[in-house]
Amino acid sequence: MMMTAIGLMSGTSLDGVDVALLETDGKRVSAFGPSGYRAYTEGERGLLRQALAEAVNLSTREARPGILREAERAVTIAHAEAVAAFTAQHRITRENIDIVGFHGQTVLHRPAQKMTVQIGDATALARAIHIPVMHDFRAADVAAGGQGAPFVPVYHRALAQSLERDGPLVVVNIGGVSNITYIDGADTLIACDTGPGNALLDDFMFRTMGQPFDCEGRLAAQGAVDEAWVARALQQPFFALPPPKSLDRNDFAALELHGVVSPADGAATLTAFTVAAIARIVPLLPNPPRSWIVAGGGARNHTMLRMLRERLALATVEAADALGWSSDAIEAQAFGFLAARGLKGLPLSYPATTGVPMPMTGGIIARP
Repeated sequence: MMMTAIGLMSGTSLDGVDVALLETDGKRVSAFGPSGYRAYTEGERGLLRQALAEAVNLSTREARPGILREAERAVTIAHAEAVAAFTAQHRITRENIDIVGFHGQTVLHRPAQKMTVQIGDATALARAIHIPVMHDFRAADVAAGGQGAPFVPVYHRALAQSLERDGPLVVVNIGGVSNITYIDGADTLIACDTGPGNALLDDFMFRTMGQPFDCEGRLAAQGAVDEAWVARALQQPFFALPPPKSLDRNDFAALELHGVVSPADGAATLTAFTVAAIARIVPLLPNPPRSWIVAGGGARNHTMLRMLRERLALATVEAADALGWSSDAIEAQAFGFLAARGLKGLPLSYPATTGVPMPMTGGIIARP
């Protein structure tokens, strides 16, 4: 039975709330609906940065001391406003929506300690929008010993099946962290984080230029890559580990660009590091991918795409939008899809995607 689902995603780049509608039975997507976006204000972004800094001290995943309580309230209100604006704009009545998939805002992800914390009050959200809300998608996976990420691979597989291409195919999502889904036919699904996505670059741009990101990779295009720095950074043990593996947004924050670095050279070097980390996964996969599809914010960075084409020269590299996918909406769509799967008790994660011992379903329903 097909369901109408809305997915909500607020990613590690702290830019805002993505909203997307789709028709799905949790196995395939029968139709894409519209998508929308509600940007965080500067104040909300500042609050979330403080919450990220304070979350490192959390001892239980339910605790919301100090600024975390304030940040959770801001996240919940932003998501409620995003849904209200989206449904009003597209004249969608709440009676026509079966489920909302609410990821929340990750403030801590430490699977080794069986801790993953996404802030956002699902019960308050369900009451505000008068629609059932599925949330806390990652907790069951992490509690069972999985990495709790990446969680979009099952959706990537549903999208890839519609392309009818010869495999192997990789979907690479470049958000705050980069992750890949390796798809080879209906049976082989492997996924992992590959390293930093835009997080290091965005933080560098904010520090040096007062800008939230390198628009279209224009600054990086003017700079020279410090290849020795990239080679040193790739010596971190994470890059040699086989999949599945996952990262927190701040895991590479300690990597500093030393010496006198011009903003352009810094942007070029950090962009090249993201790309080199993605390419580093190829020898760890069963077979070399024949095609790469790039989604997330990185898909709009022309310098990043050019560097990917150079590093992955034997394969094709395409932006997701060029295939008719919505690069900006994929993660939001995925959480609508995952909500439908969760309602049906279907697996959200697998041993080869998160390292969980057996296929796991997940998600908790909050009703209005």
